[in-house]
Amino acid sequence: MSELRFDAVSVRYGHHLAVDDVSLTVPSGQVVGLVGESGSGKSTLAATAVGLVPATAGRVLVDGAENHLRKVQMVFQDPYSSLDPRMSIGGSIAEAMPRGTDRRAEVARLLELVNLDPGRATALPSRLSGGQRQRVALARALAGRPEVVIADEITSALDVSVQGAVLNLVRDLQRQLGLSMLFISHNLAVVRYVSDRIAVMKSGRIVEEGPAERVLAAPEHPYTRELLAAAPRRHTRLEAS
Repeated sequence: MSELRFDAVSVRYGHHLAVDDVSLTVPSGQVVGLVGESGSGKSTLAATAVGLVPATAGRVLVDGAENHLRKVQMVFQDPYSSLDPRMSIGGSIAEAMPRGTDRRAEVARLLELVNLDPGRATALPSRLSGGQRQRVALARALAGRPEVVIADEITSALDVSVQGAVLNLVRDLQRQLGLSMLFISHNLAVVRYVSDRIAVMKSGRIVEEGPAERVLAAPEHPYTRELLAAAPRRHTRLEAS
């Protein structure tokens, strides 16, 4: 388990400041839900954590160290574009493993971990549903043996009927493996289901952050209150397996 920390991170694209002086900590073994509308800077912040986007200012640290990229893995939003369509799902998972790993056995273990039949390791992504592909994407992220996982809108492209099952899986995996996780969504109903802490992002800045119970019960910022008012009282069939 490791702590992920954004230390005064800013990201600028030309004249546009996408992330503005963000300081945020994902405590060891906890889930921080990062919520905000599209364009608020959430995904840019996530991409900075895994080295896909350079920070204009500030630092991203894991346990106080900047050389952390092997410790952080990301699961992307679209399960249809995150896997190579020409590669078997077992091959995609094995590709992310450290050298010296018994790949066949580890692929089978990881597929079982995400509730998929190991016998499907030879299947191409086109043979899977969106929910199954997202499970493979989770297995691929775990193949790198990360200490921190960033989940970026991983249910937004899925049918409502399977969102709950994927969220249950994410919650169970995080608890079972003791992962630190940054869980990103525009949907506060989803974020509150999996998070120990909640951070609210608007126009590139964190406008509110705290324990999930406090943020949900007594939001301090007007934007948080807007998000809470717009969220369903209960996320549809989150308890579904």
